[in-house]
Order: sequence, then structure tokens, then C-alpha cells
Amino acid sequence: MPASFESFGRGPMWEAEGGETSPTLLEQPQLQPITAGFRGKVAVVTGGATGLGRCIAMEFARLGCHVGFCFVDLPGRDVTEQALLTETACTTMGGSVYAAKCDVRDRAAVDRFINDVKGRFGTVHFLVNNAGIAMDGALWRLSEDAWRQVLDTNVTGAFNCIRSVAPIFRGQHYGKIVSVSAHQAERPGFGVSNYAASKAALLGLTRAAAVELGPANVNVNAIAPGFIRTERMRMLPKEVIERAQKSSVLGRVAEPEDVAHVITFLCSEEARHITGQTLVVDGGLSLE
Repeated sequence: MPASFESFGRGPMWEAEGGETSPTLLEQPQLQPITAGFRGKVAVVTGGATGLGRCIAMEFARLGCHVGFCFVDLPGRDVTEQALLTETACTTMGGSVYAAKCDVRDRAAVDRFINDVKGRFGTVHFLVNNAGIAMDGALWRLSEDAWRQVLDTNVTGAFNCIRSVAPIFRGQHYGKIVSVSAHQAERPGFGVSNYAASKAALLGLTRAAAVELGPANVNVNAIAPGFIRTERMRMLPKEVIERAQKSSVLGRVAEPEDVAHVITFLCSEEARHITGQTLVVDGGLSLE
């Protein structure tokens, strides 16, 4: 008689012949391997509507990623209109795009945004903490609001985003995080105590997150750009820009693409053994 029929009435198939039982061995779910390359992966960029963030989002789209980016309205600037332009630019490169308003200081809002990206694209592979603000002023004149807003956006905002993607990255045993610090973290000028403190704290957060998420095959790094030719730079006095160019050993300020390319490098497999580090992208400004 076939064994399948003999087994009826003899108890579970895992019972030993002598009647003794052994514990059920449950198969552990196998993680699906993450394929190499960028095509089809999902990148999240905070503050992705304008400036450097826009360039980062477009670079991921150019590489074949689905892109989710968030933004907030800013005084005197139509960021929503800029977000539409960024979304259109990314879409023309062939990638799917999801854009939404999200204040990174709000933990619940960040969770909703990340869940929406995951719901639309299935998962998240890359996180770029680009959202940041500056409210400069001599420290003896700096208001409590200016201190809190900069620290809450630049540091707490990055923490909220890392915390939100961590379960996704740990579950799939893969992820890349890059946070945008600044050269002022190590070499602050006059009137940037809140900004410098926030960017220095971001480096500490990067190293700590690298330690905690490393066992889950998650790389966490930061970049420290110098001056970048964006909308914000146009607000600086001409003499400040000229001084920045002269102080750079390359004799120029960065274009947004110069920084975006470094970020995507840190998210590539070529950088898979780099974590907890800060890449300085300042044209040699810090050498002076």
C-alpha cells in the first residue's frame, strides 16, 4: 500500500517510529535577494522639490529608480509649483514618481509618507536626508525659535526618517542611507551656530545609525558639501560667493550634480563596504 495511505491513523508524519515525538521544525522564510544596480529600486529624497534635492531626485530617476520625494511650503517661495516641475522632470526620465508635502519634524507625518511610498512602490531601498534649513544670526542674538527650528529640521527630521525606514531595511536585509551635512559642521563661520551644531549632530547620528543598522546590511553615510550653486546661494552676498570660490583649491563652487553623483555612488554596490563615514565634497575648501 502506498506510504501516503499507511500514514492515516498513525498521527502526524513527524512522529518517530517508536511513538516519540520531535519538535516541529518550521522553515525559516527566505529573504529575496536584492539585485544589483539601480533600475527598479526605490529612492526617497526629503526636501526634493528644489535645489540640491531636485538634482538628487532627478539623478535617481535617470538611473532607473522609482522616486518618492517630500517637501514643505516655505515663506516667499512657491515650493508646490517647484515640486510639480521636479515631478515632471523625473517622469520624463522614465521613472515613476510620488511627491507629497511632509514636514520631517513631524514623526507621524514621516511615517505616513514612508508608508505611502512603500504602498505605491512596494518597498524602499535608498533614503537621502536632504531636507534642511538655515536661520543665521550671531549667537547672542539668535532666538529660541531659530535654534529649535534648525535643530528640529536638520537633526530630528533626519532621525525621524531613519527611524521610519529602519524596519523596512532590516526586514529586507538591505538599505542605503545618506544624510546631507555641510562643511560648517567642522569649520563654522560667523553666525551659523545653530546650523553648524545641527550638521555636526547629523554626523554623530550617521555613525550611531551605521553601528545599529550595519548587522542588517544597511550602509549609513553622510556627505559634507561646501557651497553649492542653488537658489539659496543666490541669496548670499556677492562677496561671500567670491570668497568661497577663492578659498576652494579648485577655484569654484559646486554644481548640484557634483554632489548628487557622490550620493548615488554611496548608494551603489561599489560603495557597499563604506559605512559610518562622511565624504567631504567641498572642492578643497576645507584645505585652506
